[in-house]
Amino acid sequence: MKKKNVLIVDGYNIIGAWAELRQLKDRQLEEARNLLIERMAEYKAYTGWRVIVVFDAYLMRGIESKLKKHDVEVLFTRENETADERIEKLVSELLHRRIQIHVATSDFTEQWIIFAQGALRKSARELEIEMKNILTSISGKVKDFESQQPTLKIPLSDEVKEIFEKWRRGIR
Repeated sequence: MKKKNVLIVDGYNIIGAWAELRQLKDRQLEEARNLLIERMAEYKAYTGWRVIVVFDAYLMRGIESKLKKHDVEVLFTRENETADERIEKLVSELLHRRIQIHVATSDFTEQWIIFAQGALRKSARELEIEMKNILTSISGKVKDFESQQPTLKIPLSDEVKEIFEKWRRGIR
């Protein structure tokens, strides 16, 4: 039986590591979060993996909150809980013989902790390179799709095509 893959992303760690997101964070943190979530939605759509993005309750007080955005699970930790702690809990909750967990973070200590629990680690740089390759592949597929024009089996003159188009639209 094939294993299901889950990618858990340390949100602020990735934002701080990717140049595009880091620059955006300096001006608008929420926009940086949204762009990361959009990228992870593309990752999910391309790979078919379940994706969970975890953010510290950064500047937010209160209880843990969960939401789904662009088919990506987004989790804000509760007050006084770090993203690392929540990721470690998620890894232990999700660990199963039929599930392969990958954690994206460049926090070296966190990488070793989740690796010891049985998850695979993915650095921010590795995820960024993988994401760039995915975006390039998606762009290529879109261009290929757009270039494939339906062709007629019977060659028609432009004049005849125009007549047929008028008939199709109900114009006399």
